[in-house]
Amino acid sequence: MKTISFQDTAFASFVADLDRRAIPSQELYQTVAGIIESVRQGGNKAVFEYTSKFDKLDLTDDTLFVTEAELAEAEALVEDSVKEAIAASKKNVHAFAQRSMRQDWKYHNAEGAEVGERFVPYDRVGVYIPGGKAPLVSTALMTAAIGQAVGVTDILAATPAGPDGKVNPSLLYALKESGATQIIKVGGAQAIAAMALGTETVVPVEKIFGPGNSFVVEAKRQLVGAVSIDLLPGPSEVLIIADDSANPGFIAADMLAQAEHGGDSIVGFATTSRELLVKVEAEIERQTKLLSRADYIRKVLDAGTFCLVTESLDQAIEICNAFAPEHLSLIVDNEEAWLDKVKTAGAIYVGNFAAVAVGDFLAGPSHTLPTGGSGKSFSGIRADQFQRRTSIVRMDQASVQASEKHVAEFARVEGLDAHGASVSIRANHKA
Repeated sequence: MKTISFQDTAFASFVADLDRRAIPSQELYQTVAGIIESVRQGGNKAVFEYTSKFDKLDLTDDTLFVTEAELAEAEALVEDSVKEAIAASKKNVHAFAQRSMRQDWKYHNAEGAEVGERFVPYDRVGVYIPGGKAPLVSTALMTAAIGQAVGVTDILAATPAGPDGKVNPSLLYALKESGATQIIKVGGAQAIAAMALGTETVVPVEKIFGPGNSFVVEAKRQLVGAVSIDLLPGPSEVLIIADDSANPGFIAADMLAQAEHGGDSIVGFATTSRELLVKVEAEIERQTKLLSRADYIRKVLDAGTFCLVTESLDQAIEICNAFAPEHLSLIVDNEEAWLDKVKTAGAIYVGNFAAVAVGDFLAGPSHTLPTGGSGKSFSGIRADQFQRRTSIVRMDQASVQASEKHVAEFARVEGLDAHGASVSIRANHKA
């Protein structure tokens, strides 16, 4: 782990580098652009070639989609305890989504016109579930199940299968329970391109949701316009801000849990207490030895973990707002006062007992959150992202007459006399 104090000469430059922008490298941009163009032109053939190259799986038109028989087999294999956990998570996800859906409304403006908004579910969305070291069963719930709660009727899921063509049974069961109507055994940028552009057998979607590696995130970015996207959720990250009221064992446990994501994950810890930092470091060493993936976790601790001793909590909050972490754990005295100062964090976990892992799996809000600094302009997946928004305007002649004078002025200064005439003809109409 890299440890640095506000008193160190390198502190200012290190903190400055934490103020990130989610901008891809030119190499990444070009690689993903090539994949997208290949899928645009080659359809299934290109998707199958990339899947064979990257996932060592040879697909055909007949094996691209998960079958009903495979779903039934998966359901039979999943333990009852896992089914209960999936059901508990889905219940909370649905409850949270239903409370955060936007509702239709209307009122009469100053001229008497009735104006309002209408919200309806998308017809067909895509959700991406990453593969990798572990089956992200919870991500099915944190994406598809929100669309299910909102009322999306057609949900296409994409997730990579193993070289044997199998998808983890628990993940398949979670996707089915979360409302997925089709599942393709494809990952990476090629999966995003297939969902956005369509192929001979994949019907394109209207919006894509879900996290992924840098290639997946960049594919989503490049395909905006062909399709809508939720946000830019890449490799996972956490920042923990704590004072001496924090439990060092809890902090260490959260840091290790975050490191367990592996890859390019980032684990950050900022504190005003050197004594707390020493205790956390000792707890990390102690707890790491007890974990089954200790070697894997140590790689992230060595490469992607930083600990900061800050001069004040105000400085720590400033660093947070520049860093824009996916997860923020805030463990300080007078929590509410400090919480009000946080502007950019995908999700905030407040207090010693707010375990990030509960948010990952069960609490209700989606764990698919902005990363890589994109939290400055994006928020996490939420229910209203699965809704189309349309404004409504309804007028009678009286409201047209009340509007005519002001419309005429806009039409005059903009040189759009037909606009003015379209209002005047209604205002002066004799029944």
